[in-house]
Amino acid sequence: MVFDKFHEECGIAGVFGDKDAANLVYLALYALQHRGQEGAGIACSDRKNLRVEKGLGLVADIFKRNILERLKGDIAIGHNRYSTMGENHLKNTQPIVADINLGSVALVHNGNIVNADVLRDDLVSDGAIFTSTSDSEIIIHLMARSNEKNIIHAISKSVQKLKGAFSLIFMTENMMIGLRDPFGFRPLILGRIRSSHALVSETCALDLIDGEFIREIEPGEMIIITDEGIVSYYPFERVEAHPCIFEFIYFARPDSRIFNRDVYEVRKAFGRKLAEESPVDADIVIPVPDSGIVATLGYSEYSKIPYEMGLIRNHYVGRTFIEPSQSIRHFGVKLKLNPVKSVIDGKRVVVVDDSIVRGTTSRKIVKMLKEAGAKEVHLRISSPPTKFPCFYGIDTPTRSELIASTHTIDEIRKYITADSLAYLSLEGMLDCVENNNFCHACFCGKYPTLHKDRSNYNLKK
Repeated sequence: MVFDKFHEECGIAGVFGDKDAANLVYLALYALQHRGQEGAGIACSDRKNLRVEKGLGLVADIFKRNILERLKGDIAIGHNRYSTMGENHLKNTQPIVADINLGSVALVHNGNIVNADVLRDDLVSDGAIFTSTSDSEIIIHLMARSNEKNIIHAISKSVQKLKGAFSLIFMTENMMIGLRDPFGFRPLILGRIRSSHALVSETCALDLIDGEFIREIEPGEMIIITDEGIVSYYPFERVEAHPCIFEFIYFARPDSRIFNRDVYEVRKAFGRKLAEESPVDADIVIPVPDSGIVATLGYSEYSKIPYEMGLIRNHYVGRTFIEPSQSIRHFGVKLKLNPVKSVIDGKRVVVVDDSIVRGTTSRKIVKMLKEAGAKEVHLRISSPPTKFPCFYGIDTPTRSELIASTHTIDEIRKYITADSLAYLSLEGMLDCVENNNFCHACFCGKYPTLHKDRSNYNLKK
């Protein structure tokens, strides 16, 4: 079996105590579709049994009315899958549902367990049989071997063996448990829907289901939701939190609030700071939609250069950055974006994007704009150069594929054929969030936590 070398930047959701739990989780997953588009699943409890339905594709394509009607009960959890690497098979789609010695349990996971290989090898040596290539299944095996007397203690003991990023939601026949790793890499939000409770990756999911934001689950916190209410535990040794800065740069929806900040305001601040640090004489500033839009508004506001929509996105094509097939990635730029020639022709254009990974997409965008008549094309990036891979769930590849790890900024500019290129500085980015504790290892290579075997394997590449 080939083990999934990286896990997933996914969307997770759970609802406790509502007769329409499965439908509410379905809607929450719909709002979180940007976090994963390869597959989805929902598990539900009727207080006697757990039932799960899942499939490959988009949420709305998988969960037709007849399928949702089979998910009866007042507790449900769900998952949108986006695999950074590994096989896109139904067996890797979550929730994972299993019967262990302590009873039935379902699990959804957002993040990446960096010591997964070592843990899995130990479990296999002890007789464990894996049915998927997802690192999430490790957690179930650890729970089954924990020798604890109840599910809560089994979860607590098992997660202490994990290193890396994990926001988790568990479900049994009569409870729901939410948990964040001690570094708090990935978001997890607690909300209320009338008299029921919800756990979601982002607040935009609460908005869709008329939920009320209560608070974020704290880094290292485990909350247990039962009919008696909510109890909070801290199974981990306290460490300094390092939430992922890339959630603000790219992954989270701009209408969400995560890590106690509005994503929209942070992205706009990135754009203003970028304009302050890297001004350019130009006629218009345009975004690479959709993730570059808000930063472009900030850039235009500070620079006074008029904002225009010079590139139009076809929203029926998946996002280039998370397409699993390299061949589709190269083909997808023309499918996804088209220049507005009347806006571009004869103009000096500033283009704002959120990041450059391999450089191939940026090169094609610059080429399209020049073919549309742009007199000059100046590319501005609202994050620092991505030089190192992410081990915590964001799809940044090995160092050899990251153009900024092997090329200077001027070499990148020449490759993408732009008239000028500038990135937001690391200091400028951190100033915008007023916190130096955010994980920004993909820019500086200083990882908050890494298992030595995994780090050696990847950083040599």
